[in-house]
Amino acid sequence: MSMYDVVPVSTNDYKKLAQKRLPNFLFDYIEGGANAEQTLRSNVADFDKYTLKQRVMRDVSEIDTSTTLFGESLSMPLALAPVGMAGLFARRGEVMAAKAAENNAIPFTLSTVAICSAEEIHAATKQPFWFQLYMLRDRGLVLDILNRAALSGCNTLVFTVDLALPGMRLRDYRNGMLGNTVKGKISYLTQLLTRPGWLFDIGVMGKPHSLGNLTHQVKSANDLNRYKAFVESQFDPSATWKDIAWLRQNWHGNIIIKGIMDVNDAKAAIDSGADGIVISNHGGRQLDGVSSTINKLPSIANAVAGQTSILLDGGIRNGVDVIKAIALGANSVLIGRPWVYAMAAQGEAGINSLLSLFQQEITSTMGLMGVNNIKDINIDLIEQFNSHSDSVVSTVGHSAIHCGEN
Repeated sequence: MSMYDVVPVSTNDYKKLAQKRLPNFLFDYIEGGANAEQTLRSNVADFDKYTLKQRVMRDVSEIDTSTTLFGESLSMPLALAPVGMAGLFARRGEVMAAKAAENNAIPFTLSTVAICSAEEIHAATKQPFWFQLYMLRDRGLVLDILNRAALSGCNTLVFTVDLALPGMRLRDYRNGMLGNTVKGKISYLTQLLTRPGWLFDIGVMGKPHSLGNLTHQVKSANDLNRYKAFVESQFDPSATWKDIAWLRQNWHGNIIIKGIMDVNDAKAAIDSGADGIVISNHGGRQLDGVSSTINKLPSIANAVAGQTSILLDGGIRNGVDVIKAIALGANSVLIGRPWVYAMAAQGEAGINSLLSLFQQEITSTMGLMGVNNIKDINIDLIEQFNSHSDSVVSTVGHSAIHCGEN
């Protein structure tokens, strides 16, 4: 944004404002991906491979962006994705996000490794929230977390399955966020001192900085090496689909499996009792070199549509992206980085403004495509696609999605 641009009107605008406010290591934490960040870039860029069909002279005086997901009425097909340690980006950040989601009638997902606890979110909101969970080695701890989430009004569990091992997020070592080198510690402290506003507002006034759902396991989220050590000691690389069956026995609400990038895994998730899946590569933060999520959506939707609810995250930066995902077979999407950028820039008001922008973009896009209702968005409204992605075939008289591995 230039000195004359005073109103943020896009995810990228909020990102620029967030970068000015956050210490560099925190901006890198939310902005960065794994290894060379190929998948991170592809998640965003590959949306451009799909173009929409413009249709005119249709009555679009009444456009309805609402939808229903897991029995909940949503104002638009969008939810706030779980983001670890979001409370370091704004004071009690997860509470801000939950309140903004409630205000906009969409779901908020609380991360296992959030700064704010499930109880704190419950006290601040009336709307049931979603809770994201990892399979930890300590099954007793998992049961305790599930019980706390249920008592806090959570009715939907988002179970992340793509973190058997932590991804190689090189930025976090390069900037001193992780590691115990002298140079790294000096860099870390210098970055804090260059952001006095953040240091006072969040660093001093935003306490406690413990991971609210894991206060007995990780005493301080400021000690990021302690956090990393806990992650590496508790994430269970031996977990299989049998553990989902165990989870199903111990959780009586909805279960969404997050981290699906393969047709066979999507089918296995359904067989294990999942109520929904999220096509996700962890925002490009785990396996670098894997496909973008939007390119995997058509083949997975073709295989399991009608059998489960299909959600997608990764690379969604505006309402046009949302419409493309819905047309390619998703029932809804999740956004992570965009709401964190907006919150870091302008707090709860920033998230509300961002969600209003998404709503306006979804409405405008639908109208210019000649569509009045979300349920009427389908593959016929995708005009072009890249032949090297999981391909989409539109046939005369009806639409079909064709899976083609390349």
